[in-house]
Amino acid sequence: MADLLIGQTLSFGGDPFAEGPDAARHSARGGVLVDGGVIRAVGEADDLRHAHPQARVTDYGDGLISAGFIDAHVHYPQTAMIASWGKRLIDWLNSYTFPEEMRFADKAYADEIAGRYFDLTLANGTTTVCSYATIHPESVDAFFEAAQSRGLRAYAGKTCMDRNAPDGLRDTPKTAYDDSKRLLEKWHGQDRLSYVITPRFSPTSTPEQLMAMGALWREHPECLMQTHLSEQTDEVEWVKSLFPQSRDYLDTYEAQGLLGEGALFGHAIYLTDREIDRIRETGAALVHCPTSNTFIGSGLFSTAAMIAKGIRIGLATDTGGGSSFSMLRTMAAAYEIGQLRGSALHPSQLWWLATVGSARSLRAETRIGNLVPGMEADITVIDLGSTPAIAQRSARAKDIWEAIFPTIMMGDDRATRSVWVGGKRAI
Repeated sequence: MADLLIGQTLSFGGDPFAEGPDAARHSARGGVLVDGGVIRAVGEADDLRHAHPQARVTDYGDGLISAGFIDAHVHYPQTAMIASWGKRLIDWLNSYTFPEEMRFADKAYADEIAGRYFDLTLANGTTTVCSYATIHPESVDAFFEAAQSRGLRAYAGKTCMDRNAPDGLRDTPKTAYDDSKRLLEKWHGQDRLSYVITPRFSPTSTPEQLMAMGALWREHPECLMQTHLSEQTDEVEWVKSLFPQSRDYLDTYEAQGLLGEGALFGHAIYLTDREIDRIRETGAALVHCPTSNTFIGSGLFSTAAMIAKGIRIGLATDTGGGSSFSMLRTMAAAYEIGQLRGSALHPSQLWWLATVGSARSLRAETRIGNLVPGMEADITVIDLGSTPAIAQRSARAKDIWEAIFPTIMMGDDRATRSVWVGGKRAI
């Protein structure tokens, strides 16, 4: 039986960075018809009720019905150590990340954290994530098993490192290739799961390992490739010392076949003009991680400037470098960084980044990220008055954006009224 969800609806018919807020489509009393895991129709509630009288109705009142949030860069193994005090990136990795990731050789522990991670993200209205695992194949299996059991569309890959990491967290060019290929063949395309080729970043991979990952990507161009790029200034200098033959940080990947459509580069704060040009020319995507960039003191990403240059941009929590599992909090941080960069992002742009923009970065915009007929029915319903502070501000709103913005700036998991995954109610 079809389900009809009724409430306020928000979707996008265009790009608000190019067209302004009018790119969004809002209905104060709209509906979304879901059947067979797919959105079948979006329109006015009364029209859909009349056209589909047999549909099972769930009326959310003035709840905001939106595509589920998409988190385009996370490290699910860092769930338990989120919000750990630290200094700079490398210190933080050595103090917290690497010791925690060592534990993922234990499949039972990986299962526990994967389940906890998805419970937390669903509670925050996130229906798709793109995650790094650890070097352990068990960590990939745990992630995909947990996502599969929940019916989620999810992306992940084995993290590959063969230097500048502790014993127990290093593989080799050959084992990285072999393990990644086996996991790719096991999981990619199963149900709603996608494997992502995942060298952690150039400082922890030799050119030989990056070359092996590039070879695997050439063999499987249907997969995405994710890594980190220019997150901190001292990291950029470290890369220069490790790769003296390279023109810049991006070239350490480009020379090994790790630049092209389907490439996802997290952070990318300190880019040269050449790097920006090559990212645009090749169709690669950048993923903005604002809470992480402020928490670890990395810097201020130029969202509006990169989009103006024609580059695909996703938005992400970067758990657990980021300090929240919430894409609402991530939108708020993106707004604050935009203010510091002199480019205030409109609420329509922030919401677009957390849905359509992230879907575009994952090359999945024809499947997820918008309330459009034919899309997979991953839907989040947001309470725009979830706390007294938010409710008293949104009550004074003159339009939908004034009603939404207090939830972006002050909302948390209490704002998540309901979540639908693949057309089935999960929360």
